[in-house]
Amino acid sequence: MGGHYLGLALAVILAGLLIVAAVTDIRSRIISNRLNLVIAALAPVFWLAMGVEPWPGMAFQLAQGLIVLILFTGLFALGMMGGGDVKLLAAISLWLPLPALGFLIVLMSVLGGAVTLVTAVHHRMTKRLGRPEIPYGVAIALAGLWVVGERYINQFA
Repeated sequence: MGGHYLGLALAVILAGLLIVAAVTDIRSRIISNRLNLVIAALAPVFWLAMGVEPWPGMAFQLAQGLIVLILFTGLFALGMMGGGDVKLLAAISLWLPLPALGFLIVLMSVLGGAVTLVTAVHHRMTKRLGRPEIPYGVAIALAGLWVVGERYINQFA
């Protein structure tokens, strides 16, 4: 049972890191590589705390993270997402089973539309020139908070 409390503590830490990602993306439109690295590096500790088996569990999580990184790098190449956004999504994917990741991506897309709309309206109302920079990390972080809260934190409530 002690491992599950460590898992809960790590889920709370992840939630805090996601809030930091959202705030820094709003302020500077940058999600630091260090922040993404910390999120990714804590995932194996989380797996151990939650009793994930090395094979196939941990191997699947690593493969899932790599697939997410590769697929969303395509959106980065098309100019649809920032590099920090892609790395944040890949780092979060290391923490989630496949069904939860699927839900996160759907929710992220819906929230991303809302963030884009709010950003575009704000851009127009403040009469800024050029295309608005969308802080998509906010949508990723909010979706991550939802999924982590629903999946892990509520489990202990």
